[in-house]
Parts: sequence; structure tokens; C-alpha cells
Amino acid sequence: MSKGKLIVLEGIDGSGKSAQYRRLCARLESDGIDYRHIVFPRYDRDSSALIRMYLGGSFGTDPNSVNAYAASTFYAVDRYASYRDDWGKGYEDGGLILSDRYTTSNAVHQGSKLPEEELPAFFSWLSDLEYNKMGLPEPDLVIYLEVDLETSLARMKRRQEKTHSHADIHEQDLAYLAKCLRTAERAADHYGWTKIPFKTNGVERDVDEKNAEIYKLIRGFLD
Repeated sequence: MSKGKLIVLEGIDGSGKSAQYRRLCARLESDGIDYRHIVFPRYDRDSSALIRMYLGGSFGTDPNSVNAYAASTFYAVDRYASYRDDWGKGYEDGGLILSDRYTTSNAVHQGSKLPEEELPAFFSWLSDLEYNKMGLPEPDLVIYLEVDLETSLARMKRRQEKTHSHADIHEQDLAYLAKCLRTAERAADHYGWTKIPFKTNGVERDVDEKNAEIYKLIRGFLD
């Protein structure tokens, strides 16, 4: 029995990832492609308890209060639980899985806590932890949405105003977010992610234009 395919959509907060994810789900459904969609972290599940405590500031209001390796395990456990009690069987039976965030987010958000020269070792440790030690599937395709810091911050602010929510400890730290962008570029190069440019000739790209490019990538991969 062949294993399935795992496609991951990745990007920092404010990259437009959620908007693209919704559009991709709608297009897959419209084209009659059988798939399963998952979103991480799973804030509504018990397996995300440590994540919620961490982001809520229970362990300190600075993201660096919890080191990159410890925080990564919080998210890894949530993924492990989801795989075992939710989508693992469908994947093992050959199904297509589309994921909003994955191990890739640990590479970006937790890797940003480390000096640049330590990133290759961290990236290797992270892959070994989740894909080898924990036995989670390694993505077949990771699509990374590029964005600039100014746009990311503006979009997060609009989202918080619209939903009447508050920024977590990641979103409150401007220097941390800036480093996340730099780390994401390093991770994309290290792992071989497919980058989707934020601008063309200095002009922000239309959301539907980017979606067409992403969907073409996915269909080409599936075919």
C-alpha cells in the first residue's frame, strides 16, 4: 500500500497564507480532487495545551523565554497527536493531505531564536525529531509565501481589529518577526521549498494571480 502525498503551505503571519489556503481548498473541491485539509496548531485540542500556554505568556512574555528546541517539541507533540488520531490513516492509505503550517513553521519561528551559524544544525535536528524519531510524514511539496515586514504587520493589525483578538508573544515582538523573515529565507533555501514572490517589479501581486500560480504548481505535482 503506497503512502499518500503531503503538501504544506507556509508563511509568516500576514503573508496571506490563510487566504491562499481557503482558495486552494475551494479549487481542489471544485475540480473533484479527493483530499484532506489540516491546520496547525490545533488550538481546540488538548494536544495544543503547551502551545497555548507558551503563546499566552505563561512561560515568559519574550519568545526567547522558551528556547528553540523546547518550544519546537510543544508543536511537534500537537502534530504527532493529530497524525495518530486524525489524518494518519488517510495518508497511509494513499490520500492527499493539504496542510496549513507544519514542521516548517518550527523551522521559521523557533529557528529565528538562534544565531545564524546554528541554523543548519537546528534544521537537521528538527527534521530528525519529527520525521525520524516521531515518525511523522515528511512533506512532498512545501510552498512558501514571501512577504515584507511592513505588510505583515499591517495585515496582522487589521486581523486583530476585525476579530477583536490580541497579539500573542510572537506577534508583539517586532525584532522577532523581522528575524522570522530572514530565517524563513534560510529555511526555504536549506530545505528546498518553493517560493512564491510577494511582488513583481516592486508591485504587490494580486491574491488571485498568486493563487493561480500556486494551484498550477500543485496540479503539476499531482499529475
